[in-house]
Amino acid sequence: MKSTEKSPQIETLLSDLFGVNRRQTIESDTCVSCKGEAKEFRDEISRREYFISGFCQTCQDLVFNEND
Repeated sequence: MKSTEKSPQIETLLSDLFGVNRRQTIESDTCVSCKGEAKEFRDEISRREYFISGFCQTCQDLVFNEND
């Protein structure tokens, strides 16, 4: 699966925010946030989210914590 398509402006914003190219990072199975490996996910929804945001499971859990 490949990263989702985003407008060039959004890609630039995300690259500026995280200091890495989101699409290249996803293609190399790493996380845009922590720069760690992003190969194991809790479920298919989390795996799909990775191709949207570039966040590994740990970073998804931190960002999308439902207990907050």
